[in-house]
Amino acid sequence: MLRNLLIPLAFVASPALATGLAIEVDGENAKGTIQIDLLEDVAPQHVARITELAREGAYDGVVFHRVIDGFMAQTGDVQFGKSDGDTSRAGMGGSDKPDLPQEFSDIPFERGVVGMARSQSVDSANSQFFIMFTEYPSLNGQYTVVGRVTEGLDVLDSLKLGDPRTGAIDGQQDVMKSVTVTE
Repeated sequence: MLRNLLIPLAFVASPALATGLAIEVDGENAKGTIQIDLLEDVAPQHVARITELAREGAYDGVVFHRVIDGFMAQTGDVQFGKSDGDTSRAGMGGSDKPDLPQEFSDIPFERGVVGMARSQSVDSANSQFFIMFTEYPSLNGQYTVVGRVTEGLDVLDSLKLGDPRTGAIDGQQDVMKSVTVTE
């Protein structure tokens, strides 16, 4: 009898799966919310990391440090990307959590797809992510897909563009004012 009670209790005690993120963006021109549907079944470890950092408030106030027209917008450096600090090293950090092993899929990188940023090592994703402006087949199977934009592509399109080669932003960067997990 006790054994039968433990199984349902295990489900009650486990954390609820996140279904998405609401990213409130603030900047010179970019103002509004980007809604993302997270793909827990495709990249469970990466989605768990993103939702953990969002729930902790780690993404709040983090800048979009790399925005390349016709490619993608990158953010999520919780170590060096806080808008109220020195963002000159934004893009070089992560979080205080360990890097994640890749969870590649056959989902193509196209407009609105959200992927995890990483270094040369395929198992180095940590906190940074990027949102695609357009399709980019050379990324397929090389980076972990974690979600898709469901609303707010107009906000994405209004982000301040960086240098065409490096994506570095000149002047004030757009900010993820708050990132909320939606269930």
